[in-house]
Amino acid sequence: MTLSPPLFATSPTRWGWLLLSACLYGLLGYSTQRGQFPMLIGLYTLLMWGYSLRIQPILRAIDEPTAAPDRFLFGSAIVFRLLLLLAMPALSDDYARFIWDGRLLLHGINPFRYLPVELMAGGLAPDGIADPALYQLLNSPNYYTVYPPVNQLIFALAAWLSPDNPTGSVVVLRLPIILADLGTLWLMSKLLKQFGRNPNLALLYALNPLIILELTGNVHFEAVMIFFTILALYLWTKQKQVLSAGALSLAIATKLLPLIALPLVLAYAGWQRGLRYALIVFGFVFLLFVPFFNLSLLMNMLESIDLYFRKFEFNASLYYVIREVGYWVEGYNVLGRVGLWLSLLTTAGLVVLAFIRSFPMPVRLLWMLTLYLAMATTVHPWYITSLLALAVFAFSPDYSVRYVLLWSGLVWLSYAAYRTAPVHEDSLLLTVEYGIVFTAFLLDTRRYLIDPHTHAETPAEV
Repeated sequence: MTLSPPLFATSPTRWGWLLLSACLYGLLGYSTQRGQFPMLIGLYTLLMWGYSLRIQPILRAIDEPTAAPDRFLFGSAIVFRLLLLLAMPALSDDYARFIWDGRLLLHGINPFRYLPVELMAGGLAPDGIADPALYQLLNSPNYYTVYPPVNQLIFALAAWLSPDNPTGSVVVLRLPIILADLGTLWLMSKLLKQFGRNPNLALLYALNPLIILELTGNVHFEAVMIFFTILALYLWTKQKQVLSAGALSLAIATKLLPLIALPLVLAYAGWQRGLRYALIVFGFVFLLFVPFFNLSLLMNMLESIDLYFRKFEFNASLYYVIREVGYWVEGYNVLGRVGLWLSLLTTAGLVVLAFIRSFPMPVRLLWMLTLYLAMATTVHPWYITSLLALAVFAFSPDYSVRYVLLWSGLVWLSYAAYRTAPVHEDSLLLTVEYGIVFTAFLLDTRRYLIDPHTHAETPAEV
């Protein structure tokens, strides 16, 4: 076994990186606004450079399951998250809706039932939530909430512990995210050793600035979803399938995205076993929705999801190509017409990828999520965090998935859109982002496809 060096025997270079990175996170978390793009991208580039230096030795030692966890680097990952504990999110205003929903629940109002604009205009909002300052921060007052029950439980907890102070509410919202990330790192390390990989590969996720800034800093609950999804995988490997299904249902009840994994379960476990697992998952999900459930919940949530696919667009790739073709052929934005078809086409592609048994399961799931993001009409920076979590398990000597690491850096170019009001995207920066990412994906995948040894099952398949 390779022993991890004592903490205070760590080289001065590492301590220098830790201090510099901590300062950069402090500047981004407490002193940089979304519209300050040159400063935003400059600080982020420095963080990504330091990150790349730290992970290079790990990428050269993938197949070392006996390697000891690097205590200094794992400790650094925790320090960076704690540094942002008191920061108000500067790059996303989603937290305002979290606080709004939580206050509704605290006053006994189902957040799926009313539009914020209805509550404010109709005078129905209780005094505890009729806060004009908070309402002005909402980025979608004309849309029903789309946040599932696990999220709503956390929102309510934040409202209960800090009913009048938005900063206090943000701190409470952030704590489950930090705890979930710590749980994810522990599970990743155990699974990587079990799969014959270096447990320090978890640092690809732990130290990535996108993970730290978007999940902890900007309070996005992909962190909680990722934890429950990894927990479901861990329990599956321990032959605890009912508990695994329960964990996956909690992931789905945090964000709906893990639903795309169910076709892969059917492909791997077989129809009988896979269907039984899926039914257990849906049963648990239904139970989690029961406290909120009524016909209006279903209709309102579906309406918001439908509007999301038909009206919202940001930092997309293939969709923008389709949109430009639509302008050329039809003379207008065809999103309202093709949104549903794009969703159906994406779903068909996900199912096909799930059943291509020639490739290891982690790679198939990575490709499925990559397809989903490539076809999406909206790709906010934090959407890439789930891809990074998957890349930890798909990374192997045969398949580098460096395109994911590149995307985690380049996706921040999308913040250039906020330099002006209203938001305006820079087509040149979009071309740079996706040109590099798709080129790297093709190079990674080409090397993987032409090497016959990569078609063998990996330990992650067992």
